[in-house]
Amino acid sequence: MILAHAIDTASVDGLDGLTIGRLADAAGHSKSGVATLFGSKEQLQLATVAAAREVFVERVIAPARASSDRGLERVCALISAWLAYSDERVFRGGCFFAAASVELDAKPGPVRDAVVAATQSWEDYLTLSIQRAIDAGELPLLDDAAQLTFEVVSFLEAANTRSLLHASIEPYARAATALRSRLLALGGDPGRVSGIVAVAAA
Repeated sequence: MILAHAIDTASVDGLDGLTIGRLADAAGHSKSGVATLFGSKEQLQLATVAAAREVFVERVIAPARASSDRGLERVCALISAWLAYSDERVFRGGCFFAAASVELDAKPGPVRDAVVAATQSWEDYLTLSIQRAIDAGELPLLDDAAQLTFEVVSFLEAANTRSLLHASIEPYARAATALRSRLLALGGDPGRVSGIVAVAAA
């Protein structure tokens, strides 16, 4: 329960905005009790990143794996699951890792390293899924899976940021349209690619 409060708070106020006292008040526990659990602010931040990573896997990767076969279908399922994860405000401040990446990109240390590891794990899995689609001949005009991963992540994070900034669901529909167009341009099957749908636009 305390970590759920921590993730939600950090998605809006940043990991630097986390304090043991603030979380104790929000969770209805004593400050000393929360301090005993985590020991230091840095340990609290690291635990928050780890908990956010578990939620991300549960809401994005696990559903995509359960509902799709490897290859292009998996790629499309991952994109749709990510759009839903951000649109549904699993975290009050949108994607936890998009926010944390901006906050910590120029702040070296263990917490930044944990955010880098989490985001890299997601991008590695997406790249692997794209590579399997290439190997299966499902994206015949693509030869660099990592390049497409960069493009996909860029569209997704832009949709997340613009949705929050403008209090609008439109960016998710636009990102879905852009990614469908990109995959079609790479030779993706229209039937598969049509599976990329922003929940808000469905």
